[in-house]
Amino acid sequence: MLKKLLRDMLENASELCDIQEFSEAIILYDKILDVDPKNIDALIDKAVTLQRIGKNKESLELFDSALRFDPKNIDALIGKGSVLHGLKKFDDAIILYDTALKINKKFALAYAYKGLSLGEKGKIEDALKYFKKALSIDKDLELASVSKETALKLLDSKKTKK
Repeated sequence: MLKKLLRDMLENASELCDIQEFSEAIILYDKILDVDPKNIDALIDKAVTLQRIGKNKESLELFDSALRFDPKNIDALIGKGSVLHGLKKFDDAIILYDTALKINKKFALAYAYKGLSLGEKGKIEDALKYFKKALSIDKDLELASVSKETALKLLDSKKTKK
């Protein structure tokens, strides 16, 4: 009974995020975490929500909490990497993406995010390889597709300048 209630609350919080009612969603996540402080889904979803509203420090703390409870949680690894990427800590983000890929070699999003971080470091050719790998796993992954096209354009413009 309690598990179903918490699942429903989690679903409601997610729906609130979909319509950008972030503060209301955070209230629900807090209620879930008051009852079940180790609820990995609530920790991760709240962390993502905080990231979306620019509260990166709090977001990182929640991703760290989730990873303390479940060190191999791919969503927490990718989420924390995404926050670090946004803070321009590309090397730290790449370490997390690599950790996720050791757990699941078929996780297309991890390849795409690693490609983004490599691209930000100026390693466009390496980034392109990761976007292609992501698309070989999930041909519909828009992030990888758009990023691949951007990388190709950057490489073409470099060749044109030479």
